[in-house]
This record gives sequence, C-alpha cells and structure tokens, in this order.
Amino acid sequence: MKTILKLEELGLFVFGIFLFSQLDYAWWWFLVLILVPDFSMIGYAFGNKSGAVAYNLFHHRGIAVLVYLVGIYSSNQVVQLIGIILFAHSSMDRMFGYGLKYDTGFKFTHLGEIGKK
Repeated sequence: MKTILKLEELGLFVFGIFLFSQLDYAWWWFLVLILVPDFSMIGYAFGNKSGAVAYNLFHHRGIAVLVYLVGIYSSNQVVQLIGIILFAHSSMDRMFGYGLKYDTGFKFTHLGEIGKK
C-alpha cells in the first residue's frame, strides 16, 4: 500500500508540473520556488505547536487548491503560481514520507513518525 500512496503523490506532483506549464513563467522559476514552503519550518523556533501550525499552513493541499482557484478567479498568475508551488511541494514532501505535523514534534506526522524508531 505504501508504494501505491507514493505513486499517487508522484502523480499529483506531475500534475502540479503540468499546471505550472500552463503559466507564462520560465521553468527555472519552478526549480527555484519548489522548496520555498519549507521556510515554514522556522515556526519550530517558537515551539512545536507554532511550528506545526506554520508548517501545516504551507503544506495543506486544500489551502494550495484554494489559493490556485483564487488566482484563476482573479486572473492573477502570481497567485496561481503560489497555489501550484504549494500543491506540488506538498505532494513531493508526501512522496518522501513527510506529512502534516502534529504539535508533539517535527517528526510526528499524519503519515507516521519520520526517521528511525
């Protein structure tokens, strides 16, 4: 089952790349921006709860889709780009086993514990 879930996330990541290709941006923008949502980990400097809230805000696909749809509605490609990057990044993270965080610590996610047990 784990392999199927990783393949599903890979498919969603590829879908994010497809959506990006529909915008008028050079490809290097995708490469530069794809890791930007990880800056949300700075929230962990203020404790586990703040870190989890900040991390989950930037890694929640529902929020990413909402941002993208706002960009479509407003015909704003920058907002669409932000939504696509958030979406693709969260799919990429989940493909590697990094899920939404619990407030008990960075390594505790909805996909299980990260690292060696």
